[in-house]
Amino acid sequence: ARAAILSGQQSEDLFVTARGSGMTRVRFWGIVREHALRAGIMSPLSPHTLRHAFATHLLNHGADLRVVQLLLGHADISTTTIYTHVARERLRELHARHHPRG
Repeated sequence: ARAAILSGQQSEDLFVTARGSGMTRVRFWGIVREHALRAGIMSPLSPHTLRHAFATHLLNHGADLRVVQLLLGHADISTTTIYTHVARERLRELHARHHPRG
């Protein structure tokens, strides 16, 4: 769809409008909210929530912290470490379930 909208033109923007211009963050947020409601998701959902879920999912499935840092575009790895608390909780859960002394 993006290629059809741009009709061969180049764009620095990942998300574009029907006119081919860059989508605003407010519009993107609105689209996320619309799709969440259609899916029956009533809890607050935002692009940041999806970003956090993405990072958490990667770490919980063994991704290296440095890789997650690069994917999220964090300049400082300490910013990325906020996501490790969830990975630690998952680690405790797995340890309790599978370790003989857990």
